[in-house]
Amino acid sequence: MKPYRLFVDWEVVEQLSRLPIRLRRSLRNEFLRPKEFPDAISEFEERGEEGRLLNRFICYGIAVHYWIDFADRHVKVLGLTRAD
Repeated sequence: MKPYRLFVDWEVVEQLSRLPIRLRRSLRNEFLRPKEFPDAISEFEERGEEGRLLNRFICYGIAVHYWIDFADRHVKVLGLTRAD
C-alpha cells in the first residue's frame, strides 16, 4: 500500500522557522514517521474543536499534533506545542 501524503499547516511551518536549525532538521525527520503507519506512532489522542480525532506524538520535547485523513490517505500536521 502506498504511504500517506504529508501536509503541514502554515502556522507549523512558521513555528519551525523560528527553531534552531538542528532541531528543525530533527523534527522534519520525525514528521516523516507517520507516512507509513500514522496511527502506530500516536502516543495520545484527543478530540479537536470540530470533534475530529487528533493524534499526538512527542519528540525532542515538542508535541506534534496531527490528523489522519484515512479517506484521502493524508497525514495533516496541525500544531506544535511544548511537551511538559
